[in-house]
Amino acid sequence: MSSNAKKRPALGKGLSALLENSDTDITSKTNSAGLAGSISLIAISNIEANPFNPRTHFEKEALLELAESIKTHGIIQPLTVRKMGRDNYQLISGERRFRACQIAGITEVPAYVRIANDQSMLEMALVENIQRENLNAIEIALSYERLIDECNLTQEQLSQKLSKSRSGIANFLRLLKLPVEIQAGVRDGKITMGHARALLSLSSEEEMLEKYRIILEENLSVRDVEHFGKEPIKSPVFQPVQKIQLTKNQESFKDIMNRKLASKVQIQKNQNGSGKITFNFTSEADLNRIIQILKD
Repeated sequence: MSSNAKKRPALGKGLSALLENSDTDITSKTNSAGLAGSISLIAISNIEANPFNPRTHFEKEALLELAESIKTHGIIQPLTVRKMGRDNYQLISGERRFRACQIAGITEVPAYVRIANDQSMLEMALVENIQRENLNAIEIALSYERLIDECNLTQEQLSQKLSKSRSGIANFLRLLKLPVEIQAGVRDGKITMGHARALLSLSSEEEMLEKYRIILEENLSVRDVEHFGKEPIKSPVFQPVQKIQLTKNQESFKDIMNRKLASKVQIQKNQNGSGKITFNFTSEADLNRIIQILKD
């Protein structure tokens, strides 16, 4: 048997079975062609959005671009809907195209018409979107979770339906263990899935959030983040602070302050010119003494 023959269908067994079975298709009853998979023109006003769609974010600019493309070239890929009643349909997949058509002022859209119960519809919508839409990592993870929980699938069964490795599915699902703030960062593209997976190696949510904020502040790479769980952090990039040599004038000032305050004074400079001056004291009384000297 050739390697191509062994390869599972790209759409996944669950979706392809539903779409290729004429028992789940009513277009054969409404089109003269009489073939499952034929296309009907449906008034867009008769279609309602799919409540099961895992995608919750649609970029306005991308929708406007798609609307212009549809005006020029038409709808290349038909929508998939299910019939809810007389002239009443619910979207199964293609919500991005559906929204773009509304923007473009399209009144009728080509669509495959299916019969599917809610669970089958959920599976169809989720699998269709996972395979064909550019979902972010969190949306994919949520889709996997819903397929497992609401369609009663194991990770192994989901792996077979999607032609994805079980370990890959598990890696996406692990993202949902991250604090909500970090999940939002993945969703919004502030950090990559690689960053998120590295944060998962940390021991507590507090530590994850602390390091997540450092990633944003310092624009750290995934390789930098992988060191978080391996060694204590003395600076965001895991390097000891490099001592910058003081000028003669600065050394002289430090010596004068040491003598004047009768206390150890330290001056630390960073490469960017910032830094700090510290005064050591041994007790509350010693601190008050130093304050009084500086005020005089």
